Amino acid sequence: MDKTKPKYAVIDLEATGASITAKIIQVGIVILQEDEIIETYQTDVNPHEPLTDHITQLTGITDEQLALAPDFSQVARDIYHLISDCIFVAHNVKFDANLLAEHLFFEGYELRTPRVDTVELAQVFFPAFEKYSLGEVTKALGIPLEEAHTAIADAQATAQLFLRIKEKIRSLPGILLERLSRYADAFLFESRLIIDEIPLTKPLDANTHADVAGLVLRKANATVSEKCYSQDFSTNLALLGLEERDQQLAFSKAIEEAQRSKQKSHFIQAQSGIGKTYGYLIPLLANPELSRIVVSVPTKLLQDQIMSEEAKRLHQVFGTAIHSLKGPANYIKLDAFKASLDQEDTNRLLNRYKMQLLVWLFETEDGDLDAIKQQQRLQWYFDELRHDGNLSQASLFWDHDFWQRSYQKAQSSRLLITNHAYLLTRLEDDPSLIEGAQLVIDEAQKFFLSLEAFSRSEVAVDLVLTEIEERIAESSELLRRRLLESLQYELNQLVIQSQQTTSLEISPEKWQKISGDIHELEQNGLVLESMACFGKRIYDSVWLEVTNTPTRRQTTLKAGKESFLDFSKMLPEEQVVYFVSATLTISPDLQLPQLLGFGDYSQTVVAELPTDRQAIWVDQQSPDPHGDQDSYYHILTDRIMALAQLQKPMLILTTSSEALLELSQRLEGEHVPHLAQGKDGSNHQIKRRFESDKASILLGTGSFWEGVDFSSHDQLILVITRLPFENPQDFLHQKVTKLLSEKGKNPFISYSLPVMMMRLKQAMGRTSRRQQQQSAIILLDRRLMEKNYGPSVLTLLGGERPLYLEKSEKILSDVADFLL
Repeated sequence: MDKTKPKYAVIDLEATGASITAKIIQVGIVILQEDEIIETYQTDVNPHEPLTDHITQLTGITDEQLALAPDFSQVARDIYHLISDCIFVAHNVKFDANLLAEHLFFEGYELRTPRVDTVELAQVFFPAFEKYSLGEVTKALGIPLEEAHTAIADAQATAQLFLRIKEKIRSLPGILLERLSRYADAFLFESRLIIDEIPLTKPLDANTHADVAGLVLRKANATVSEKCYSQDFSTNLALLGLEERDQQLAFSKAIEEAQRSKQKSHFIQAQSGIGKTYGYLIPLLANPELSRIVVSVPTKLLQDQIMSEEAKRLHQVFGTAIHSLKGPANYIKLDAFKASLDQEDTNRLLNRYKMQLLVWLFETEDGDLDAIKQQQRLQWYFDELRHDGNLSQASLFWDHDFWQRSYQKAQSSRLLITNHAYLLTRLEDDPSLIEGAQLVIDEAQKFFLSLEAFSRSEVAVDLVLTEIEERIAESSELLRRRLLESLQYELNQLVIQSQQTTSLEISPEKWQKISGDIHELEQNGLVLESMACFGKRIYDSVWLEVTNTPTRRQTTLKAGKESFLDFSKMLPEEQVVYFVSATLTISPDLQLPQLLGFGDYSQTVVAELPTDRQAIWVDQQSPDPHGDQDSYYHILTDRIMALAQLQKPMLILTTSSEALLELSQRLEGEHVPHLAQGKDGSNHQIKRRFESDKASILLGTGSFWEGVDFSSHDQLILVITRLPFENPQDFLHQKVTKLLSEKGKNPFISYSLPVMMMRLKQAMGRTSRRQQQQSAIILLDRRLMEKNYGPSVLTLLGGERPLYLEKSEKILSDVADFLL
């Protein structure tokens, strides 16, 4: 061992709290030199004060254990002499180094070692991780951490992480490390020491990467020839290493029969959780006559999920050329990033993001900015880097532009995955995207909602007012200023009127005045970018919608048409399309194909199988959602706290953000740990956090009813606080009500009730994604016992799974037995 080489003391402390007055209760130290562990040290420390329940639960350390431990004064000398000639390394080094230095100082030892933080190093060199806590990073890298929150275990895991970071740095070419070092002073601590100690000798591999205008970019992968699929679905499943499921097999046969049919439009209904994605992909890909298949899914999240799971496996096993296509704003514009690199910035966080993106560009194949999960700390910077869909031929990155590469790859890939919103946007201007391809619309009931959203326009009023203010300040032409001031006045008046309501209808006369000002501005050569979307179509209704969040009140200008868009007319002639959905029939009077504009189609229903892995309990003592609100939320909180005692992961669905925030506030008051949508990160982030904890509580609304799957937990409790009826004031609800009323139908029976049932069943499907998964569903809405529609709802819900009407105490014991 070369004693001149630097030594690193990788340290973790457990303490009585996270404040500067906390006392150390445990120390773990791992000494590294030349990437080898040369010594370890661990000790408990007696703080001479009782631990809180939280610390005991977190660390497993008890007062009895610490009563036998030495005082810090008894171990201070050993610790100091062990680490005083080392570089101090920790995960979140500020806490550990400051706390230990303070304790040592009071014992007469001054610790002046350099500090290296594995958090900020991991953020730069593993740029696509979702979170950077020690548990999340070690899990992503496969580093063992069996006794988290014990000092020596955390120190050993941090040491392995530190070695993996150094290994990653060594794998990078010297020209990239040299560019990273320009920004390395942006680290909060002396973490740049780790970059500086790596020699800049590793050459760039010209086979895999190119050095373009100061950016090291990964070259596009060479295409591979596709292997033949078997004509037998089960054989293909076996080749993919998957087990056959009866309903999946029945669904795949429905796809095969649809391909043999002369019909162009096919609607296929099958329940959630049967493996529908493979069920339609394999039969279509196995057809050698199909040169291209386009699949559209509801969200970018699901799009990414398919690409990382089903599509990835199909490419690995069969070599199928697959591509994920999104709008240009999802991709980085290299010209914009290069311009930001050329600009000197003193903002440390901004410069660390530059380092992170330099490493990410070395690794990424697609340039999709969604891969960088932690953008929110500097969102404006990432917004500046987003592609606008325009690229000059003079660009230094013309041959390497990710958006252009994506567009080209979409033309040559056999399987193209996109999302409903982008599909509709492209089809409006460019139907060639799907010409010659067969189109699959997955979760077709959501496609109808995307089609409805596509037919509307909306913009945050504060964005419009900000742009108007900027235009007034820069405009010297009198007519433009007068028009802008008129528009500003009209919008401000509407905002004032909307302050006492959640929705304000704008009269045709008022909208004519506003749109007239916008039109005159355009005639005068000034286009308001924020209002550009409102010029595409003629709207029947325009209104202001007000939403309240924990931090702000937002007013949105919205516009829509009373007629439904005809999707069938957006398709090329002779287009073959498969609509796949868990629900095709909204009611006997309202069919999904008709709402999408299809009069000629085939329809297949794959029968649902009964299940005993999911059961429903209806609480006979449910609170009245229309009664006293304090009492209502008090009872809901009590029910949730009682169920939390079962120590099972629990998903709680509310029908509004207001209800979610009220419940969250009450749970906080009762010190019940939970995650709340809109408060604790993005939907994707809180879903990941929920899935990583075996007994966590998640409060969700909106997309959590139908757009997010929970498959990682073997057991799950789903609490539905209120029947998910649509808001009668919703624009779509009013459109359908008008349509049915004109046909002499009862809108509640033909639409409101069946749509509620559809959302209810979709929510139940979110927690039944695997054959082995077990979920208990608790319904807390007394209308099921009091309203005349209650019996029919209960009959439908109990058709495929056990259903019980019980008092709350009995439900608690029943659910405990069910989830044993």
